[in-house]
Amino acid sequence: MAGARKVLHLLTAGKFFNSYIAYVSYEFRLTNILSYSALPLLVFSKIFSHEALETYLPKIQLVIQDTLRVWSSHPGSISVYCEAQKLTFRMAIRVLLGFRLSDEELNHLFQVFQQFVENVFSLPVDLPFSGYRRGIRARETLLKGLEKAIQEKLQNTQGKDYTDALDVLIESGKEHGNELTMQELKDATLELIFAAYATTASASTSLIMQLLKHPAVLEKLREELRGNGILHNGCVCEGALRVDTISSLHYLDCVIKELLRLFTPISGGYRTVLQTFELDGFQIPKGWSVLYSIRDTHDTAPVFKNVDVFDPDRFGQDRTEDKDGRFHYLPFGGGVRNCLGKQLAKLFLKTLAIELASMSRFELATRTFPKIMPVPVVHPAGELKVRFYGLDSNQNEIVTETEAILGATV
Repeated sequence: MAGARKVLHLLTAGKFFNSYIAYVSYEFRLTNILSYSALPLLVFSKIFSHEALETYLPKIQLVIQDTLRVWSSHPGSISVYCEAQKLTFRMAIRVLLGFRLSDEELNHLFQVFQQFVENVFSLPVDLPFSGYRRGIRARETLLKGLEKAIQEKLQNTQGKDYTDALDVLIESGKEHGNELTMQELKDATLELIFAAYATTASASTSLIMQLLKHPAVLEKLREELRGNGILHNGCVCEGALRVDTISSLHYLDCVIKELLRLFTPISGGYRTVLQTFELDGFQIPKGWSVLYSIRDTHDTAPVFKNVDVFDPDRFGQDRTEDKDGRFHYLPFGGGVRNCLGKQLAKLFLKTLAIELASMSRFELATRTFPKIMPVPVVHPAGELKVRFYGLDSNQNEIVTETEAILGATV
């Protein structure tokens, strides 16, 4: 099902449907992997509130800056999608969960999580050496690692300077007289990691690819940052970057909107029919699942011109192609059950764009760009190999000590 009118009916007819985003899961729902639906909507609303995002932002910025320094110090190219997955995993662990893990522990946990994710789509046949068995074992190992990290977090509360998402979850349980068990905490932790991981890594990779393909967009973004006194060289000024400041950057907002229009990480969502209804002359029986396509809706929306072209200015004040009908544009779903983490996702992507523009020059390390695969999330079919170089406060490339020696005159 695609098209704004049909999607409008599907996403707003609450009495007819239960809804979910269709993306990485054994049977469409992440909660089938977990033991229960870990995070109530009320808790989710606290975790992703404006106040919470303001608290997360400095930590997100630091994680991104540290990552870009590592990328720039690498002697060769990096595989962007793989590194973006590591980045979003690190963000979830350090920012959302507040775990104080060593780099070695973090890398080990990431490898286990990767094995778990890679086997999510396996047929549920529990045989030795099957993907399903590998996924179950990876999940068990992962939950043991998460339990250790949770216990250490609960025991070491001194010196903590902010409230993370897991803190909100724990306190919410206490407020309602229902302190969460360790199993519930582990499941909720895994759900938070899952929610922050695949789609954000996909969009981050698409962002870097589009900035590579469209240098004029990157330069226009730098001009906006420069005009607002935000362009920097990786030096964090306390309080300089705020959520409201980022929200006021109109061209940056256009870039991220266009990115999510053209490269929506997930293909769509679905609703389970609670009551038989009719749509366009077809009767949809109770109990059926109805899928809606986000990508097809974006591609066929009459409000967008040249839909295959990456053009952030389509969302600018002069054009505002999205003004006619909100259900022509739905990268995070729609209706009362849209993605509650969308503000965090957009904040992360905007912060990444700011840091890319401020800290790095980057170039494609291969002759051509890889093709794009749409499932399970949008990602390069091959490796997107990119070289990163650090920039100083004057936007000049930082020469490493080795390069300086090699380039010195004798």
